[in-house]
Amino acid sequence: MGLFHRVVLASAAVLAVVFAVPSPASAHGTLAMSNPVSGSTVSSPLMSVELFFTEKVPDNAYFTVTAPNGGRVDNGWEHAGPRPLDKPVTEYFMEGGKFEPRQYTTGFPARVRIAHLPVTGEYKVDYQSKASDGDSVHGTVNFKYTGPVTPAPAGWTPPTSQADPALTGGAASVAPSATAAAAPAAAPTEEDGGTNWLGWIGGVAVSLAAVAAVVAWRRRTPAGAPRKGSAPKGSAAKGSTAKGAPGSVPVVPIAVGAVVVALIGGYALGRSTAAPQQTAAAPKPVAPAAQTMAGHQHSGGDGGPATVEAAGTTVSAGGYTLQPVRRSQPAGRAVDYAFRIVGADRQPATRFAVVHDKPLHLVVAGRDLAGFQHLHPTMSPDGLWSVPLALPRSGAYRIFADFTVATAGGATTPLVLGVDHYVPGATTETALPPAATQADAGPFTVTMEGAPKTGSTVPISFRVARSGAPGPATLERYLGAYGHLVVLREGDLGYVHVHPDPELADGAIRFNVSVPGAGRYRAFLEFQVAGKVDRAEFTLDLT
Repeated sequence: MGLFHRVVLASAAVLAVVFAVPSPASAHGTLAMSNPVSGSTVSSPLMSVELFFTEKVPDNAYFTVTAPNGGRVDNGWEHAGPRPLDKPVTEYFMEGGKFEPRQYTTGFPARVRIAHLPVTGEYKVDYQSKASDGDSVHGTVNFKYTGPVTPAPAGWTPPTSQADPALTGGAASVAPSATAAAAPAAAPTEEDGGTNWLGWIGGVAVSLAAVAAVVAWRRRTPAGAPRKGSAPKGSAAKGSTAKGAPGSVPVVPIAVGAVVVALIGGYALGRSTAAPQQTAAAPKPVAPAAQTMAGHQHSGGDGGPATVEAAGTTVSAGGYTLQPVRRSQPAGRAVDYAFRIVGADRQPATRFAVVHDKPLHLVVAGRDLAGFQHLHPTMSPDGLWSVPLALPRSGAYRIFADFTVATAGGATTPLVLGVDHYVPGATTETALPPAATQADAGPFTVTMEGAPKTGSTVPISFRVARSGAPGPATLERYLGAYGHLVVLREGDLGYVHVHPDPELADGAIRFNVSVPGAGRYRAFLEFQVAGKVDRAEFTLDLT
């Protein structure tokens, strides 16, 4: 193999090594997940799409929903309460001159309302936002709709608004492909790095040209011919240490070394000519966004659409853990059930936002979905909660703490944490009653109107009447609302807690209900008449 060919191969090898090294970069405020999931098929009408980001999007964020016929069907958007992500998301930040990962477990949703669904086919949700560090955040989520066509609201017209130029630096917003947009930020992109690649390549080219000149000069000189200033052939050249002809230059090592210098020098040139990179601040605890607490944290606030997810299946979420003092108790005897909500700093949380007149709601149900209780414990100054709890029969139970923890700065994090609890003894499970649209609750008959749909949000109404008496009962507000609804999924006891519209709808309590998937559920409706709280229970068979 000739000398020139060896130099070229050596240069190619060095280039391959350099270009194989990934360039670190960063991604901030990215989309972590969506509901519906991008690329999924939805068969029931939906009222909104939720996009979960790793930080709260600014108020001037821009969202559109485009139908298959090209018309827009979005009807504004709103912030929703933060909730744990299905899967953690890793983002990268420049710290101390290098990129460091930071993991996020809480998602901050933007709920984009959908006015109507005029046709079946693929709908496109575009988003344009700005991260807290100034990075542009944009992308697209797609879902296929196969359900019935729904009419537009009376007087509604398709929006024609445009994105705030501040989101794009004055340029038109361009959404990348749905695949790239919907994927969590697992690795940074090069556009966020600090290298000017044109300068890099230019520096390499100049240096390689010098190497080529050296090689060409070496090839033009006959082997063994004396160079200017070299000793005559056969004489001892003073200071010569190379083997072969005295005074000869070892071209191959120099050429390879020059290539390495060229690459490093070119990279340095590229770095020195790159535009200054914005550096993120040092890591700080992720503080969830403040939210209006007019509605329960798992609804849209004042009867808005609920998140299509079940909570309470884990003892820890959002950086907090439910720590009970005891995990069992004897049957038929009331004991003080005590627990703490412990933060990531291993200290009990003591700041809680009041939601529906209480800082914390404790829900208890047997694993067979019998024995439902809704309790309100009290907290001591050191963060220890307690409430009398009586469980009349043996078996396994699930206890849910439904609360909103607050920080000194006013930020809030709504959470539902669940833990198992046991009553020793012989266990006899109760079979769920069959699905029905009517249920008895003390002296009342409650009728359910509407049917929940898996993977979507639909209105469900409940009418309360005295058994055997015509007309509706006179409902009173209980814990700030005309009714409270807890829905538990059979099996893992996934918890879906929603609340009604602020006012009665034609005398009925109306909820916007979401269920996360097919299965059997048990719905527990609480309401108050004449100062007394009663409960109606319904079995839901959803496919």
